[in-house]
Amino acid sequence: MARDLPKGYRFKAMTPSPQPAIPLAFSTNAYTRFTLAEALSDIAAAGYAGVEILADTPHAYPDDLTPALAASVRNHLERLNLKVSNINANCTFGYWRHAPPEPFFEPSLISPVPAYRVDRDRMIRKVIDFAAAINAGNICITSGKVLGGVPPAEGARLLRENLPPLLDYAARHNVLLGLECEPGLFVEYADELAELITAINHPALGANLDVGHSHVIGEGVGHAVRRLGQMNRIWNLHVEDLLGRKHYHLIPGDGNFPWAELVAALRDVRYTRFATVELYTMFADPQSAARRSIDYLRPLFAAHT
Repeated sequence: MARDLPKGYRFKAMTPSPQPAIPLAFSTNAYTRFTLAEALSDIAAAGYAGVEILADTPHAYPDDLTPALAASVRNHLERLNLKVSNINANCTFGYWRHAPPEPFFEPSLISPVPAYRVDRDRMIRKVIDFAAAINAGNICITSGKVLGGVPPAEGARLLRENLPPLLDYAARHNVLLGLECEPGLFVEYADELAELITAINHPALGANLDVGHSHVIGEGVGHAVRRLGQMNRIWNLHVEDLLGRKHYHLIPGDGNFPWAELVAALRDVRYTRFATVELYTMFADPQSAARRSIDYLRPLFAAHT
């Protein structure tokens, strides 16, 4: 039997718990005219909570990584109170003495040259070692392109064959591996990456999601975030502004990227890891780019309900 409520009783409204602010980081790949130590110091001075470290020349090229360098970087990070949002091992410019036709993403795990695949595996393992040594939780790589001699079906086979041993190695070091979708590469859409994550079924595999890339290829920023965020597989977020769908990274606020769509999607999946500003295009004045970016993004990614 129903009971009468006490006189004057009011139902207490249930309010959702607040969504914490998304911490901001900045990538050192904008600081290629500076040393890594100088880049770290300036990014901290600009007010960022985190930093993405470029695993390439001139900062942390895999074959130049040593225990002494790792100790030095770890000390810098602790002194500056910076966390590592990601270690970016997407490209290996330092590998080439004479650049081939595709220098950006080769050598890759799906390269038509077996020796290049072996070298890429070796370099990724060195970056994983470095990540563990400096207490970084994740690194990112790309799939590479399907070049002549490697049709898509063969690229898929090579990727599914070569990723699991790396994922096992990363997991043993408590490091996550994020694959970054990139326009023109074999894995360029969030849906493709989600399918690969499901197929490989390894807890260390996730996304380094560049939402600008999702916008450029027309898959929809909100769709990409929700597809991978609902799987809880976004290890790091890359953000930048764009004009239209031209793939040229601009300082946030200088283009017409759909920021409101991004923020709504991040709220829906309750994303709380880093949003890392990636402005490798701004190498001429990274200090100004870092400061203008944080001024624009702080209000967007502030705590909300």
